[in-house]
Amino acid sequence: MVTKVRQRAVRDRHGRRGTTAAPAWANRRLLLRGADMLSPAGWARLERVLRTDDPTDELGTAWGIKEQVCRLLRTGSPADAHTEKMRLGAYVLAANMPETDKLYDTICTWWSAIEVLIVTGVTNARTEAANTAIKNIKRTGRGFRNEHNYRTRILLTSAAKTAA
Repeated sequence: MVTKVRQRAVRDRHGRRGTTAAPAWANRRLLLRGADMLSPAGWARLERVLRTDDPTDELGTAWGIKEQVCRLLRTGSPADAHTEKMRLGAYVLAANMPETDKLYDTICTWWSAIEVLIVTGVTNARTEAANTAIKNIKRTGRGFRNEHNYRTRILLTSAAKTAA
């Protein structure tokens, strides 16, 4: 969402994509880093970027909303998460940007899964990673039709990753 806001703001202001001379583009990864991971030098760079290359304050607003989503995901109970979600909703309404609206709609759509994450701390990331690895193995098979060979290849790759 922050990237989309940054790209849209540059296109609206300059009529083109960002360049390496633009502070927001040159520090685009800094904008995606969490506030708790910024060094004092990183904070200074972030403040300089927002001061010099964000006249409409849209980028700063998007960055603040991203940080609120991080706070929401760090909560320890469903009640705290609901409070943070309501606060996020107020920030999104105040921001009045299509990118933040879309982010909030996505969070509302997936709210039951987010609550499960907050309560249990468990996601399906391992399953998704295994499925991606299996798809990559099948892609490299290039037309093998023998299911036994596919299965063997998948199990061997999985065992090699587990042993490593």
